[in-house]
Amino acid sequence: MADSPDSRPGADPAALVAEVEALGERLSRVREAIGRVIFGQQTVVDQTLITLLSGGHALLVGVPGLGKTKLVETLGSVLGLDAKRVQFTPDLMPADIIGSEVLEETTSDGATRRAFRFIPGPVFCQLLMADEINRASPRTQSALLQAMQEHRVAVAGEVHALPAPFHVLATQNPIEQEGTYPLPEAQLDRFLLEVQVDYPDADAERAMLLATTGAREAKPVQAMTGAELMAAQALIRRIPVGESVLEAILSLVRGARPETSSIEQVKTQLAWGPGPRAAQALMLATRARAVMDGRLAPSVEDVVALAEPVLRHRMALNFSARAEGVRLTDVIEMLKGRLA
Repeated sequence: MADSPDSRPGADPAALVAEVEALGERLSRVREAIGRVIFGQQTVVDQTLITLLSGGHALLVGVPGLGKTKLVETLGSVLGLDAKRVQFTPDLMPADIIGSEVLEETTSDGATRRAFRFIPGPVFCQLLMADEINRASPRTQSALLQAMQEHRVAVAGEVHALPAPFHVLATQNPIEQEGTYPLPEAQLDRFLLEVQVDYPDADAERAMLLATTGAREAKPVQAMTGAELMAAQALIRRIPVGESVLEAILSLVRGARPETSSIEQVKTQLAWGPGPRAAQALMLATRARAVMDGRLAPSVEDVVALAEPVLRHRMALNFSARAEGVRLTDVIEMLKGRLA
């Protein structure tokens, strides 16, 4: 086994197994609570939960009206997190997100004193929904970079820590691109997964219509707390990863880089590939997926299942490949096929 602190001498495998099984049961209740409110988006729900269990951030990509906002609100309630929402617009400023200092004047004993006081912005929460993140200017988008990476912000030379846990769930409309600012690669790389939100199937849409247009609408119930989520995140990092899974992750990520890949299709069709964060994301996400499925260790199948949401926003086709109609999905499917 590789990459597991609990594989060292003195670790108690039985205790780890018991903790993982207990977490699996708790996650079953979480998914059940979410399922009462969110219909037909099980893959989206699972991938978003995997992101949170891995301690990361997710980019939800889908057309309007598919429940992205509802999902984030539901997750905040079910997981017991302090959730806030910011609607990104072209005129949004960095201070509108991270906060700003104001000059306060106080009078005491006949003397007037002036001092600056920091007023925290909406980023000071546990679950931040950055709605339509690509509508804000690059200057405003960059205000989230330090928060997403370091879980703190710096204002006027003072560093302010964010609450724990801290997660960003950003949404993006893939169709309407007029008046938008594409996210820079450095910020895209901070998202653990890019989750594609598609239309629900007929049965799910039927259930949604019946549940949301009646006299009463189901409300999410809390099934977890922020402290329990942090404990789950710590447990995920202790789950052992087999050598075959480790090799599959390295093969997939390194094989997707034009500079180091031996695959001709990658060399000729990709402009750039994923960095080390992609491998880190897969290491954590495969563990979380295994626990959610009731398994005690990840498998190569988990790597294959999570390859696309991990790699999709960390790769780009070159000009000639785009001109020939090549899709990034095709390249990722080819890479996944080499792991089978």
